[in-house]
Amino acid sequence: MAIEMEITGKNMEISDRIKEYVGKKVEKFNRMLNNMDEIKVDLAHVKTARSAADRHVAQLTIRGKGFILRTEERADDLFAAFDAAVEKMQRQIERYKGKHFKGRGDGRSAAEVTPIEGMTGEPEVLPSIMRRKVFRMVPMDENEAIEQMNLLGHESFFVFFNVDTNNVNVLYHRRDGTYGLIIPEIG
Repeated sequence: MAIEMEITGKNMEISDRIKEYVGKKVEKFNRMLNNMDEIKVDLAHVKTARSAADRHVAQLTIRGKGFILRTEERADDLFAAFDAAVEKMQRQIERYKGKHFKGRGDGRSAAEVTPIEGMTGEPEVLPSIMRRKVFRMVPMDENEAIEQMNLLGHESFFVFFNVDTNNVNVLYHRRDGTYGLIIPEIG
């Protein structure tokens, strides 16, 4: 199965040297995960960063059947930022594989085992939409949504297509450390 790899650059030119370096590093993910559909590499040079150590940004996104893994790292050098993102992605893949392939063996559900972090505060309500984001939803059940929320590092909420109800749901962390589920109803 051919895996689609996309490399994009913002405020910078993607040279052949960069493409070769990225391709070589990303190739090892094929050996680590065999059910990937797409790998997206976003590289950016941020001229207005407050610190020189945050000027280069590397973001990796891996999509596959039933999962999305994403990492982002910043550094003063593009290659250093990319290498840090690759290392972080390797740790995420190991964590993902551990949860799905090794199993817990004691009969507990993923929701019972997953560590829950409390919210730090209410998000600020903005008067206008500052950013729009489009993403592809993968059908999953509630337990898989909790795992994806934790794998992606989302602290407050996660939007997913619930395979059991055929609806878009929003999973969120409650102040008491538990999860809540928003089920939209038109009427």
